[in-house]
Amino acid sequence: MVPATRKIINDPVHGFITLDTPLIRKLVAHPFYQRLRRIHQMAFAHLVYPGAVHTRLHHSLGAYHLMCCALNELKSKGIDITPEEETAAKAAILLHDIGHGPFSHALEQVIIRDVHHESISLMIMKHLNEEFGGELDLAIRIFTDQYEKPFLHQLVSGQLDVDRLDYLTRDSFFTGVSEGVVGYDRIIKMLTVHNGQLMVEEKAIYSIEKFLVSRRLMYWQVYLHKTVLGAEKMLIRILERAMELMQNGDPLRAPTPALQFFLENNGQKDLLKTNLLHFCLLDDTDILAAVKTWMFHPDKILSQLCRFLTERNLYKVKLQAKPFEESFVQPLRHTICQNQGITENELKYYFFSGETESTMYHPGEEGINILFKDGSVKGISEVDNALIHHHLSAPVKKFYICYKG
Repeated sequence: MVPATRKIINDPVHGFITLDTPLIRKLVAHPFYQRLRRIHQMAFAHLVYPGAVHTRLHHSLGAYHLMCCALNELKSKGIDITPEEETAAKAAILLHDIGHGPFSHALEQVIIRDVHHESISLMIMKHLNEEFGGELDLAIRIFTDQYEKPFLHQLVSGQLDVDRLDYLTRDSFFTGVSEGVVGYDRIIKMLTVHNGQLMVEEKAIYSIEKFLVSRRLMYWQVYLHKTVLGAEKMLIRILERAMELMQNGDPLRAPTPALQFFLENNGQKDLLKTNLLHFCLLDDTDILAAVKTWMFHPDKILSQLCRFLTERNLYKVKLQAKPFEESFVQPLRHTICQNQGITENELKYYFFSGETESTMYHPGEEGINILFKDGSVKGISEVDNALIHHHLSAPVKKFYICYKG
């Protein structure tokens, strides 16, 4: 007879995923978790890769599945993991992204400023822990790296965590970008623990290098694609314009109370702790409904930007390795002001610049360590003839300008 606590979910990437404890099933059924169904994992990437419409819930369940696989592998190698630790680690990875908001990497700059989604995830976990009578105590200790077995935290959050193994695999699957394919199954088979730290057996060196190279390729080809970047920046400017109009006395309204609350309060992070339930009502539909509604607002800038985003008439984006020359920038600014009939003060909605960077591997952080047969340990960037040497570990920075002529 199948136990009542067991539930099977069919995932297009990993196949069947089993929810095997009452706590895990309670978490998945909770409205805070179900909200992740209504948040795209890759924000505006579907404007470039039409198949990239998977959700945060898809990814969360996938990371949970890989955590199950990793824990089973470590236990098979004699690593001491109690049933309580196993359930807590699974709960921690299941909730690791629960603090993401709609289009989160864009909205972290506007809706709630200077608060990383991991901090919000921890707030929500603590709220759920009170609701569940302390059942998440151990999960929170693992999530915050306050537990005596650091390898459990490293599986949740590290340079070779199951979070990254799933999102690279999943995002590659849904975008069709084969450069992101990683041998996650082999990497998991090669995981081990040495002196309490998560490591990889020597045989997996090439799989780790492929994983790191794939990550860099996915960042520049998908996550930081110039069209995706342009769409995210346009959404940021839309929300900034809406907030500016509200502050100037315009009776502008958002279509939902949750979004209205954060816009009226101008993204103040101090309000989050006491208004967490407002945040947990926000999802992609709030933002998209606002954009479609504001297309008909009398303010020219707001309505125009909303129409541009809805119709995929996005900013033009130029990326290059060095800052743009003023001799190129200044005539372009002047032309945009003339073509759009706007002032210099309004130009920030039609022209702006910045920089972005991606790092394949951070050797200075808690790195990826290789355990050799003789018992010695080396970081992946220190291995003889390693592809991931210090030169390739340096961040790649690019400068950009976004403009609408």
